[in-house]
This record gives sequence, structure tokens and C-alpha cells, in this order.
Amino acid sequence: MTKILKFIKPYRVAAYIALILMLIELSVELLQPLLIGKIIDEGILNNDMSVVLYWGGMMLLLSLIAFFSGITNSYYAAFVGQNLGFSIRKKLMKKVQSFSFTNFNTFPHASLITRMTNDVTQVQNIVFMGLRIMLRAPLLIIGSLILAVLVNWQLALIFLITIPVVVIFLVIVMTKGGKMFRSVQQKLDTVNNVMQESLIGLRLIKAYNRRTHEVKKFMNVSNNLKEQTASALRLMEAAMPALLFIMNVCIIFILWIGREQLQATNIEVGEVVSIINYATRMTTAFSMFSFIIMAFSRARASSERIVEVLEAKIDLEDEEDGKSLEQLKGAVTFEHVSFRYPGMSTYVLKDISFHIRPGETVAILGSTGAGKSSILQLIPRLYDPTEGAVYVDGMNLKDVKMDDLRKRIGFTPQESILFSGTVEENLAWGKSDATLSEMKAAAQDAQIHETITDLKDGYETKLGQKGINL
Repeated sequence: MTKILKFIKPYRVAAYIALILMLIELSVELLQPLLIGKIIDEGILNNDMSVVLYWGGMMLLLSLIAFFSGITNSYYAAFVGQNLGFSIRKKLMKKVQSFSFTNFNTFPHASLITRMTNDVTQVQNIVFMGLRIMLRAPLLIIGSLILAVLVNWQLALIFLITIPVVVIFLVIVMTKGGKMFRSVQQKLDTVNNVMQESLIGLRLIKAYNRRTHEVKKFMNVSNNLKEQTASALRLMEAAMPALLFIMNVCIIFILWIGREQLQATNIEVGEVVSIINYATRMTTAFSMFSFIIMAFSRARASSERIVEVLEAKIDLEDEEDGKSLEQLKGAVTFEHVSFRYPGMSTYVLKDISFHIRPGETVAILGSTGAGKSSILQLIPRLYDPTEGAVYVDGMNLKDVKMDDLRKRIGFTPQESILFSGTVEENLAWGKSDATLSEMKAAAQDAQIHETITDLKDGYETKLGQKGINL
């Protein structure tokens, strides 16, 4: 969580304001039992209505201050939480865009989607809760304990015995819950992966009448997610009754000992009422802990998954002294190149050497799996060779800036990809400054210009993801 919380730095002023307002609200809540005790001892028991009205008015005024502090605190807490989520998603997207194919083997697409959506949401929610109620709960317990000791240290001894037991119990639950919720997020990755595969292959599923199989497959992984989530939630929910039981026993002891001291005239009625008020406030705070622990456990598991992506080592990066390509003639040389995909022991290419002159047209022939695509992926440096080197115009690709290299290479993938947007936006995707006339010329060369003009809005026609509406 510490690494994730660094993202709050640009919004620290708003975070400080939220914390100050939360402390104002907390201070009012801690003062109220003292004022109630004062009203009882100095006003009600002495039949002095002026004292009751005075301190009652003070309580009302303080309650209004706490009310407006709470509303304003919610605004600033939400502001920090939402902006934190925005910053993390932006950083994640930037990191993912710099990933090599090796990184994508480590982090499947479905897992990255979960981390950028659900995991980030968990983190931004815990930040909001932290500024709104999460820090308030432990501070309320500590403040209540301190003031209870000042009111009557003998009765407060019961708290000093009870609270350490409760804290140890909470630490055990939080540790166990963190592991369980990390497993929940991993199950969610699996569900998203199965759902993504089903949606991508929807036409094939219908063609082969595999709907029943896919539904059953989805239900299996979805059921695993349900069971894992239910187990984690059961643990969290079981914590609350246990906490309430311990604190209620504590209150019973306070009432019993308080009664004895009242009979011995060693304590005022107002003091007993104040102590009971602090006990109920601590009980309320502890009752929130099951919810807070659940949210914190999920957020901690999610933050670890986010940090895994942010700290992932990228194996393909420019050298510090990387060279720019002023002009590219187009000579390509493979020099004793061997290549195997990360994590595999078998070489796809073994000791390949050849030279292609500028302007020369070359066809690479071979059976499926012979390494044709692998050769082509090494030229724009989508992978680095395991052994040997690839040269363009006599320069080792590792010494050339990747952006410069790839800007000068035309690339047609085996599977055509269309993005959500207009036809024009898709045509300009490889050259953002292309003019409409350039796009039309390219479309005519590709023999699709007439098809585009026959569409309802021509080049302005909206396309669905992967061109689903073509």
C-alpha cells in the first residue's frame, strides 16, 4: 500500500483538509460524553436548569460544526480518491503500452483489465474510506480510551484489558483476509479471461453450436469465484459478532463496577454515564472494523497486484545512447541469429544469416511453425534475438531508438484489427497527420474505396470493435 499511496502526493493539500475536517468531527464526538456527564452532575442532579441549557446549547453548536465538517470532508475525500484512481490508471496504461511481448506473457490481457479496473477501484475506495471513516475509527478508540482514563482510571482499566485482546484478534483476521481476497482477485482474472475469450470467439461458438459448453465453462469459473468470495466474506462477517460480544461484556463489567463505586460514593453518576458513552463509541468503532478490515484486505491485495505491473521489468528498452534514424535505406542483415520465445527451451530459429539489399523484394517460405513470423517480429524489434544480431543499414537494432525504427516500418499483421471509431480514424491510426486525400489514395490502393463510399456515412461511418458491423 505504501507505494500506491505515493500517488496521493499531487493531491496532498486536499487530503490534509479532509484529515483536519475529520479530526474536527472526531473531537466533537469525543467531547460529547464529557459534556453529558457535566450536564448530569452539575445540572440535573443539582436542579440547575441554566447549566443544562448552557451545555446543551454548546452540544448543539458543536454538533452543527461536526455536521458541516463531515459533509465537506466527504467532498475532499472523494476528490482525492477519484484523482488517485485516475493517476494510477494513467500510470498503468503508460506502463502497459511500454510492455514487450514477454511482459504480456506474464500478465494476460484479462488480468491487466482486472488490475486497471476492479483493483484500482478497490484502492481508490480505501483511500476515500481512510480520509472519511477508516482513520476515524482507531482514533475514536484511542481518544475514548484516553478520556475514559482521565474521567475515572479505575473503570478505564477494563478497557486496558479488553482492547489488546481485540487488537490481536483483528490482526489475525486481517492477515488471513488479505490472503483470501488476493485469491478472490485471481479468480476474477480467470472469469474475465473466459468471458473475453467467449465474446471474441462468439461467431465461432455459434457456428459450431458450442453455446452449452461455453456456458458450462463460464459457470465453473464463476462458481469458483463465488465460493472463494463467500469464504472471504464469511471470515470478515464473523469478526463483527465476536467484537461486539467482547465489547458488550466490557460494558457489563463497567456497569457492575460502576454500581459498586456509586454505592460507596467514590464516583459521580455523570462519570459512569461518560464511561459508558465512551464504551458504546468504542463498540461502534470496533463494529466498523469488520467492514474496514474487509475493504483494507481487498485494497491491499489489489495494491500488490497493481505494483506488480508498475514494477515489472521491461526487457526491451532503448539504450541511453540510442541512435536516431535520419534516413532509412532499408538494408536488413541477420547475423547468426537464434531465437526462442521466453519460457521455452526449443529454438524457433537456429543460426539464421542472410542479407537483403535496399529495394529488394524477398519472400520467406516455410511450413507452419517454421519461424516465418518470428523472423519478421525481430526486424521491428518486437523481440530481441536470443543469440546473434539483426542489423538495419549496418546498425545493430539494439543501438537504434525503437520509436525511430518502427516509424519507418510498414507492418501488416496476420489478423486484421479495427478499433472502435470512424473509418477515417482507423485509416489514420498509423499516420495521425494523414489528410483525407491521402487516406482515399490508400483506400484505393487497397481496393476498398468503393466499399467505404457505399457505407451510410462514407469515411465518417462508425465502426464497432474489430469492425463487427462490417
